[in-house]
Amino acid sequence: QGILREGLEDVAQFFKAHGSCRLPLSPSLLVKGIVPRDCSYFNSNAVPLKLSFQNVDPLGENIRVIFKCGDDLRQDMLTLQMIRIMNKIWVQEGLDMRMVIFRCFSTGRGRGMVEMIPNAETLRKIQVEHGVTGSFKDRPLADWLQKHNPKEDEYEKAVENFIYSCAGCCVATYVLGICDRHNDNIMLKTTGHMFHIDFGRFLGHAQMFGNIKRDRAPFVFTSDMAYVINGGDKPSSRFHDFVDLCCQAYNLIRKHTHLFLNLLGLMLSCGIPELSDLEDLKYVYDALRPQDTDADATTYFTRLIESSLGSVATKLNFFIHNLAQMKFTGSEARPALSFAPRTHTLKTSGRIRDVFLCRHERVFNPSKGYTYVVKVQRDSPGEVTFVQRTFEEFQELHNKLRLLFPSSLLPSFPSRFVIGRSRGEAVAERRREELNGYIWHLIHATPEVAECDLIYTFFHPLPRDEKAAGSNPSPKPADATWARSLGKVGGEVKLSISYKNNKLFIMVMHIRGLPLLQDGNDPDPYVKTYLLPDPQKTTKRKTKVARKTCNPTYNEMLVYDGIPRGDLEQRELRLSVLSEEGFWENVLLGEVGIRLRDLDLAQEKMGWFALGSRGHGTL
Repeated sequence: QGILREGLEDVAQFFKAHGSCRLPLSPSLLVKGIVPRDCSYFNSNAVPLKLSFQNVDPLGENIRVIFKCGDDLRQDMLTLQMIRIMNKIWVQEGLDMRMVIFRCFSTGRGRGMVEMIPNAETLRKIQVEHGVTGSFKDRPLADWLQKHNPKEDEYEKAVENFIYSCAGCCVATYVLGICDRHNDNIMLKTTGHMFHIDFGRFLGHAQMFGNIKRDRAPFVFTSDMAYVINGGDKPSSRFHDFVDLCCQAYNLIRKHTHLFLNLLGLMLSCGIPELSDLEDLKYVYDALRPQDTDADATTYFTRLIESSLGSVATKLNFFIHNLAQMKFTGSEARPALSFAPRTHTLKTSGRIRDVFLCRHERVFNPSKGYTYVVKVQRDSPGEVTFVQRTFEEFQELHNKLRLLFPSSLLPSFPSRFVIGRSRGEAVAERRREELNGYIWHLIHATPEVAECDLIYTFFHPLPRDEKAAGSNPSPKPADATWARSLGKVGGEVKLSISYKNNKLFIMVMHIRGLPLLQDGNDPDPYVKTYLLPDPQKTTKRKTKVARKTCNPTYNEMLVYDGIPRGDLEQRELRLSVLSEEGFWENVLLGEVGIRLRDLDLAQEKMGWFALGSRGHGTL
């Protein structure tokens, strides 16, 4: 800190002598001074500086940049240039992946400037709002976006931005082999745009932990990201859109394999250690798989998404990084509530006179459970507000209070665990009484506890509370339409059907809206096809089994070889969706018959086909 202050004084003297200067980051940025109170440093290995400059334009905001010393920023510049070219290719093809590409400029050997993106936070800071184990939880990213986008249309727009930018990041980081990915160099804007920073390792040069590669997954795609996309912990049709976007973006870049190899090849002699020989170029060649068809590449990238999503190593890497950063931030960071967008105090909100937990309500969005309605009375006459909080949010308040105060000053918190198979309604009623006692004791605790910012923030109305005040307090179950009997099969399957060189290609892409099983559980669906007539059952083809989902993704190619066109027009494709039931007979979830003579197979036919009990498919 002392060294930083001395350096800032030198910079201030420079501005006194010269008046103003242009930042190397961009000649359009003209600055006239430095703002010492807004300058600090990051806790990463190179200890980069966070600097804030005064804008010469009196109407312009301060210009914030990062100055790094010790990293070769030429590699970052090259990586960002490759991502910029990828983005240009996507936009030219009509695909806007909502990429955030910032400026970066090397000003000398091992030093340079990087643009700071406003209104963005690292995944680590977002996750540790839910505790040091936040990287293992599914809700932190969704809750953070909800906090900054309280209106429904704002949140939907943020999720859309997240789906596109996350897909773009997955493709770009995989193709360029960007390594050393942890939750401090992946960032999220309040608008939902995700982007990566710090490209100190690329082209597959992974950081090693002894003999173990630190980056074990093909790219970073974790369950908390999938939670945002799906709108919950179960796969939805929005996940299909995400997979399709990834595969489409990947195939568009593959068409320009030679462009990327040529551009990177020109840089072989420039002295970047991780781009020094043909093996480094071969990494990009292997990642782009130019020998594959688009269909094969789609299947390949879908398997990469599944592999990344199933990787425990990524979350473990994030968790270890959280622990490593605790020693730097643990003492100075004040605990804050993850679901509250800003801090409120006794001074700004008005003294709380009394609180009373009126009732509990069943909720279905964003997930099923119970919320507790608390009546808050303040000293101002007639000022009464109602806030809705979940049991988990009460628990988070208690955990954060324990970081500030000894347990002797706090009331005991109701147990989270329920012994036996108690009914949800009975548990909620019991917790209501226990929580009522807990918050009464909080408000009547010693002034240092009762008047602390955490409590006043907790009982301050959120946008969702104001929205709930003007809505029907008893929402209908979001999943009521799923409770249909197996006799009424339903759902749709997305197929791509093509015919070439006496081969019929059927790409089974996605299924949406499958019914639940009779016991109310999600099915384990797979697809089976026959070309009828087929008395000997020789044309049976099957996909893999997807586990516990009504909206599976497959992207698997089923191929029928040696079928002349004349024969093909006499055949019908019978596609069945079944749930694997182990020892019992598999359950039929839906089927469709497609007369191949009705399709113009001179070109690929792609679309959604309705699943029914019997009858012919409608596209």
